[in-house]
Amino acid sequence: MTEHKTGYVAILGLPNVGKSTLLNALLGQKLSIITAKPQTTRKRILGILSEENYQIIFLDTPGILLPSYLLQEKMMEEVDASVKDADVIVLIVDAFDDPQGDILLNHEFVKMFVMNSKKPKLLVINKVDMLIQEKAMELLKQFEKQKLFEEVIPVSATADFNIQRVREEIIRFLPEGPKLFPDDQLTDESERFFVSELIREKLLELYQDEIPYSCEVLISDYKEREEKKNFIGAEIVVERDSQKAIIIGKGGTAIKKLGEVSRKSIEDFLQKEVFLELRVKVRKKWRSDENLLKSFGYSKKE
Repeated sequence: MTEHKTGYVAILGLPNVGKSTLLNALLGQKLSIITAKPQTTRKRILGILSEENYQIIFLDTPGILLPSYLLQEKMMEEVDASVKDADVIVLIVDAFDDPQGDILLNHEFVKMFVMNSKKPKLLVINKVDMLIQEKAMELLKQFEKQKLFEEVIPVSATADFNIQRVREEIIRFLPEGPKLFPDDQLTDESERFFVSELIREKLLELYQDEIPYSCEVLISDYKEREEKKNFIGAEIVVERDSQKAIIIGKGGTAIKKLGEVSRKSIEDFLQKEVFLELRVKVRKKWRSDENLLKSFGYSKKE
């Protein structure tokens, strides 16, 4: 009888190195939202890849940073919890922005809690398609000489280059065990969660500078209707009245555009037409308010 392997795999890295892109590539479908802005991921997202002989439970995490306010502290708690839960750790460095891995590997959190861990660690050098081949090979040899990782794998998550190799190496280090989730389950999150994430993705894409980082999206109403379009009511929470005015735009043009692109993205995800209603609410300093953060789903990890 063939052995079956099951385990949790934490995907870690600095903001904007391609963690969510890698997760989506490994799963073969979009689960985590992706934008060009750092700190897109705020909560860890669980993605499940089930095959006959293995089940990989991926943990996509927020980018590793030094927190400057309570929300970022909560984000780092998500990272810490993922490291503790993981059977295998995948660290990602950006071949273009941090080619030597100096920024990531010298981060206090990584030095203390990741590199000191006895868990198997894989290093993924992402975005190698942006380098000439000789430079990519030079980086690979440099990391292999350090002998800090079980394997060093050059990839391009956007081009799907070497993704299968990453899967194979993960499987190699997974512990034996039965499946923990049904074969057809992709995640443990609800449709409501992913709908709110898709709206937040469009906020990040459409608005500039600090505005998207001051926003949280809450689903206030979600009605599935067989004969009519599903009804979704969403609240966009901001910190200041001036931010509310920017989200709405002159004559409501900006929020109308946001609603249009969000609705299309949600319909693609749900494979069903929806009626989307967006409202904007001001909650002063919500990113530093313990009670508000808890109501938004940011609770302290044990």
